[in-house]
Amino acid sequence: MVDKEKPLLVQSDRTILLDLSSNDAENARLDIIPFAELVKSPEHMHTYTLSPLSLWNAISAGLSAEEIITRLRKWSRYDIDQRVLFFIEDTAGRYGDFILTEDEENTERLLLKVKRKLFFMQIASSNLAKKYLKPEGEGTFSLDRLNRGRIKVELIKMGFPVDDRIPLSRGESVEMDLSGTFSARDYQESAVNSFLGNGERGTGFSTIVLPCGSGKTIVGILAMARLKTRTLILCPNVQSVHQWIREIRTKTNIADDMIGEYSGDVKEMKPITVSTYQILTYRKPGTEEYAHFSLLRDGRWGFIIYDEVHMLPAPVFRITAELQSIYRLGLTATLIREDGREDEVFSLVGPKRYDSPWSELAQRGYIAEAYCHEIRVPLMEEDEVGYALASKREKYRIASVNRRKLDIVEGLVQKHSEDSIIIIGQYIEQLEEVGKRFSWPIVTGKTSNKVRDEIYQKFRNKEIRVLIVSKVANFAIDLPDCSVAIQISGTFGSRQEEAQRLGRILRPKERPSHFYTIITEYSEEEEFAMNRQKFLSEQGYSYTLERVDV
Repeated sequence: MVDKEKPLLVQSDRTILLDLSSNDAENARLDIIPFAELVKSPEHMHTYTLSPLSLWNAISAGLSAEEIITRLRKWSRYDIDQRVLFFIEDTAGRYGDFILTEDEENTERLLLKVKRKLFFMQIASSNLAKKYLKPEGEGTFSLDRLNRGRIKVELIKMGFPVDDRIPLSRGESVEMDLSGTFSARDYQESAVNSFLGNGERGTGFSTIVLPCGSGKTIVGILAMARLKTRTLILCPNVQSVHQWIREIRTKTNIADDMIGEYSGDVKEMKPITVSTYQILTYRKPGTEEYAHFSLLRDGRWGFIIYDEVHMLPAPVFRITAELQSIYRLGLTATLIREDGREDEVFSLVGPKRYDSPWSELAQRGYIAEAYCHEIRVPLMEEDEVGYALASKREKYRIASVNRRKLDIVEGLVQKHSEDSIIIIGQYIEQLEEVGKRFSWPIVTGKTSNKVRDEIYQKFRNKEIRVLIVSKVANFAIDLPDCSVAIQISGTFGSRQEEAQRLGRILRPKERPSHFYTIITEYSEEEEFAMNRQKFLSEQGYSYTLERVDV
């Protein structure tokens, strides 16, 4: 049966084409987001794909294979190939084939139960079994409790997601409640409910995906108030540590002396401790030892929050594998990892159990409506020969630091004379040149935490209207009145960075928000810019394009 008004074309290679000219395109997009991954998003036809991880995320969040197929059939223009339907049913069916439980006879061991004989035989003959698993009769392996996380990671890499049904430890009790004046939004409550579930086995570990500016910190605080246990919060930088501490103090009734900061400057171990990924991965020169891993191992934590979980460093993955008996919550605006390690986040922190479309929250007024613009400028004539002879990587740098961008920056700042503006870039020398030319303050990785906090506060107080920031400001800085972001260079094709930078201007406010990206036309920067914009295009943002002769 053919219905040419429907927006989806589900193809036999498991790609899904979304025809944006259809009146139902947006409704179909919202329906498939929970189980399909965006591949590319040009202006007329977006391409998604069905992958094992995207389907397992959907199944863990409560969607069934039947519901996924029903949604696809609802919007599909043509009949769906039987091979696609089989893939969905077979892949979804694997979630639950491997079940991890406690060994009631030996508390030092765990049991891995495998439903299908073929899978059991496959694992039994693998190197994984030789290293970590011991057969305990038909369909069952035993393993040391310490290897719980390692087994989950290795199995998902083999295509076998593990349904971990071992109860989590509550940890030492910490009395805290929400302050009487605080009220959460409905989607924040829903996110926490999806994380904690019914409190039974298989709940209490997950990743929550919400847009920048939508209050992911509040989700963490709501979960803390529900669990009432010793909590460690890991953040990408010291500014986000301070932001978490401020929010906990204002949104709960917990005493100030129960909250601690564990960073490069302060080393406090309290019932509620907020730290950074950087301090955990710090090693003294000439040594392989991570000096502060004891914070994770010996803290008697009952709950760990991984803020900006897509930034989780590799060494923290390793230690997280040992912490599988603890309630774990990952928070992020996008689960995209440029190193492709989303499957490890799924296994070690928890599967994605809640995701809210950016456009939906914008329509409800919870995040700002934002207008995205791409401005292309020609390369400086004196740089053309050097660009032509340069390597691919060096071409990108030459195009990124094109000095003609500075005139565009000046014009945009004049155009938005009533707005608070941040100028974001990748290359420090470029940012310093902007700062020197216009006498605007600048924050980079070399700026001390104390000075950063002072500059950010002046920006919030409107003592500073234009602020230059390096990639240190990609994550978790709270600049609620900022309504214009001007991106003059970025980290190659990083989609997560594009999303985070837009997020700096998504706090609701009276003025509309604008996100400008300035790139050099006919250069390597164009290709990378298209890749950077993929994620935001999937979220419903479009880019206006302008060419400027300077």
